[in-house]
Amino acid sequence: MARKFDGGKLVIASHNAGKVREIGELLAPHGVEVVSAGELGLDEPEETGITFIENAVIKAEAAAQAANLPALADDSGLAVHALNGEPGIHSARWGGPARDFGLAMQKVEAALEGKADRGAHFVAALALCWPDGHCETFEGRVDGTLVWPPRGERGFGYDPVFQPNGHAITFGEMEPENKHAMSHRADAFRKLVKNCFGTAIK
Repeated sequence: MARKFDGGKLVIASHNAGKVREIGELLAPHGVEVVSAGELGLDEPEETGITFIENAVIKAEAAAQAANLPALADDSGLAVHALNGEPGIHSARWGGPARDFGLAMQKVEAALEGKADRGAHFVAALALCWPDGHCETFEGRVDGTLVWPPRGERGFGYDPVFQPNGHAITFGEMEPENKHAMSHRADAFRKLVKNCFGTAIK
């Protein structure tokens, strides 16, 4: 039986403004008071895990301990099938120290040169941790195809080059509410909400 979040303030263990905004929008229907790790001036821990779940737990545990509040962390990335799952957990690092996703997308495209398979999937791992060390974890996924050149100004990260299966536009072109209905993060959030908030995201 998963532990329930019993209300009050929840720390989003991220300094990524786009990610914080998206998580805040997903949690808005549940009356959660959200504050980001960046707003609280919390340090970003070193992500030493070898899976998305491990890295999410590292970030959520560090924020929960530092803020003495429950904390939610997301670790997500793009797994490209022809690149053996890369960039994977290193998705942000492919953008260099500045996390320039324009550069990261160019690197992925260059690595795909000459390869016929352009299939990829996004993975999102969520960890909800409490100051006493208890954590609940969930993972979501969405499959699609990589396009080039990038299309659309919405979303963040690799969204402009990811076209989800069954759609003719990229996440970068998609209205936020449509993306939220089907994204890897939304998939993980449905599981989180069902187990820890007691209601289902529609």
